[in-house]
Amino acid sequence: MLEPPSYLVLRDLPSSCEEESKWIYNAHCVLQLSSKKRFLDDTNEEGSSARKLDHRCRDKSDKITDFLLLAKTYQRSNQNQQGSEQQSPPITRLDQNALLNCLAHCSLSDFGSIASTNKTFRSLIKNSELYRLRRAKGIAEHWIYFSCRLLEWEAYDPNGDRWLRVPKMTFNECFMCSDKESLAVGTELLVFGKEIMSHVIYKYSILTNTWTSGMQMNIPRCLFGSASLGEIAVIAGGCDPRGQILSSAELYNSETGEWTVLPCMNKARKMCSSVFMDGNFFVIGGIGEGNSKMLMCGEVYDLKKRTWTLIPNMLPERSNGSGGGDQANEISSASEAPPLVAVVKDELYAASYAQQEVRKYDKRRNVWNKVGNLPERASSMNGWGMAFRACGDQLVVVGGPRALGGGFIEINACVPRDGESLHWRVLASKPSGSFVYNCAIMGC
Repeated sequence: MLEPPSYLVLRDLPSSCEEESKWIYNAHCVLQLSSKKRFLDDTNEEGSSARKLDHRCRDKSDKITDFLLLAKTYQRSNQNQQGSEQQSPPITRLDQNALLNCLAHCSLSDFGSIASTNKTFRSLIKNSELYRLRRAKGIAEHWIYFSCRLLEWEAYDPNGDRWLRVPKMTFNECFMCSDKESLAVGTELLVFGKEIMSHVIYKYSILTNTWTSGMQMNIPRCLFGSASLGEIAVIAGGCDPRGQILSSAELYNSETGEWTVLPCMNKARKMCSSVFMDGNFFVIGGIGEGNSKMLMCGEVYDLKKRTWTLIPNMLPERSNGSGGGDQANEISSASEAPPLVAVVKDELYAASYAQQEVRKYDKRRNVWNKVGNLPERASSMNGWGMAFRACGDQLVVVGGPRALGGGFIEINACVPRDGESLHWRVLASKPSGSFVYNCAIMGC
């Protein structure tokens, strides 16, 4: 918890200390919402306090300056709103930068409370510049978005330990019975649907809390692999509207809303999985052209060199015990889900739903080693209906036991550590459909 703000006025302050103290106190009240809870969290999470404090603690002199500027603007905006808002002078760019710099260090969990303070803070919380600043400072919190009912999404905030409401998607038949993919990038959640001869993309923005549609890729597709890194995302492979399996790839920039065509992969594939690791984009598995076998190879795209490199025998072991062989050992995968993979701290993990195991990828030897088991109550149907994702420094599994007439959803998490078996803990659970149609982790 922050100390009482009186110590901030001991040096280098104007003579009107009483008025200045009020400004400081106002700022303190706003920021304490975030600081109190997060500093307590830091003392309770093993191995994470140093990393979090590095992001959230700055030089005292910088903090004093920021608090003062924030407080002055806070006081002015309140005074302005007490009079006629139409005659109130707008905040200056210097004021806005100081506010954004302070807000960037606050918790996303408290943005709602801060936004309700006044019109100034509300507009800044909805400003995309705030989230760009957080990325530049290396600050990110991760929320888990998932769908267990058609057209409906739920969100869970692990840092604030709370469930969040997401508006229901506008009705579209393509999201009722067709294959769909989802992807979180920047401050957006994208959901991809397939109509008879076309594709549609719905976008949910946390800045506006609304769904919109209309954006299109250069080559519309479904059943592709995708992953995001900050404000960008890459999609690769999939099927076009005529069912042709693709080798093409595209990059999406959530800041501009533009899609850019990338060089093609070495192999066309659909129902593949993708991750970012070591700053590069990886594609794993997938079904190739002319058969229903899962490809054993992977590929990596170097964003700087704009080149694809094939990685033989990269697919983790599948349900029938196959894996690690060459291309001739492709395995049947007509009913199986794409590989369940996730990256934590640039280490790749895979969930084997048949053996209920989690494996870690050895980059140097190109092999997979068991590091633990999946949570007991997370079930799937050949990998479908269960989500295996990275959420910051944690692996998370979203799913629940099969139950007639309902059931519940459970979010399990663990922090993987070298040389230790995985230890899962339940983050949250609630009554819900237990089959997870889609899941995406948004970090901003």
